[in-house]
Amino acid sequence: MAKRKIIRIEEEKCTGCGECIPECPEGALQLIDGKARLVSDLFCDGLGACVGHCPTGAMTIVEREAEPYDEAKVMENIVRQGPNTIRAHLAHLKEHGAMEYHRAALDYLKRHHVDLPEPGPARPLPCGCPGTAVRVLSPAAAEPAGAAAAVSRLRNWPVQLMLVPVTAPYLKGADLLIAADCVGAALPDFHDKLVKGRVLLIACPKLDDAGFYAEKLTELFRTAEPKSVTVAHMTVPCCFGLVQLVRQAIAASGRVIPLAEVTVGVEGRIIPSERS
Repeated sequence: MAKRKIIRIEEEKCTGCGECIPECPEGALQLIDGKARLVSDLFCDGLGACVGHCPTGAMTIVEREAEPYDEAKVMENIVRQGPNTIRAHLAHLKEHGAMEYHRAALDYLKRHHVDLPEPGPARPLPCGCPGTAVRVLSPAAAEPAGAAAAVSRLRNWPVQLMLVPVTAPYLKGADLLIAADCVGAALPDFHDKLVKGRVLLIACPKLDDAGFYAEKLTELFRTAEPKSVTVAHMTVPCCFGLVQLVRQAIAASGRVIPLAEVTVGVEGRIIPSERS
């Protein structure tokens, strides 16, 4: 066994309400003796779909010695529960960026000749975190009265690419701004120069999972069909990878989407670029 993230249930806080059980289609939770119990480490992926549905805060994610999660064994249980459960499980894995598990699940369905269910309606991330709730914001319509005042031009939440569902309503037909994390910190008038009139997504091409982003952006472009995409990145070499990532995703999506590039220097100004 090795250390990994897994669910912990504080027995004294658990009321046995059972609200967590439907949120674990993997089958790791059961009600036993009036309490929710983790019945198998093999079935718990540690992604925390159940945590946000516990009204007493009895469930947390911890890191401890545990048997490795087994996607194949989970899929045996999932498939028996029907297409709605299969769909929920696949969405759960994708929304949490667990693409290795997601690929293993699809491989199981293929090997066992189980039809992939049609996509269902959009749903919020199952972790229950308020910070991931999809929100359409209303940016200030008028300019600030004073010269020193500043207003937010943000039109959407969340903004972190890892957290944004590809079906978020604000993505459909939008002018997208995909900005490297550091751009907002370096550019003093980031909101007025770049965010204004656009839907913002932020990502780091060096520290984040580029493979997951490539798959997610491809699906996003295919699903949302944005009107345009602007990529803003820093002058540091690692940051240019974001442009290539977006280019590849547009090509893989099969959509024709205008792409613009903005380069920002560490001294806080936009630098003319010959890249397009």
